[in-house]
Amino acid sequence: MERRLHTRHRARTIVYITVPGGRRKLCKALNLSATGVFIETSNLGLRKGQQVVLSFAISLGTDRKSVV
Repeated sequence: MERRLHTRHRARTIVYITVPGGRRKLCKALNLSATGVFIETSNLGLRKGQQVVLSFAISLGTDRKSVV
């Protein structure tokens, strides 16, 4: 039995992770909820608690847009 406060929803979208120093990495979001997102990555060399910027590539009609 899952005891999360917010339901996770399956997500199939591309996420760009920008780490301190401006390095950007293309990854996949696998699921998301009201308070978080699970992103499949390779080792980014991040420290616990380090902040990153996420940019989601989502489809709005026929054009591909990035939403930050």
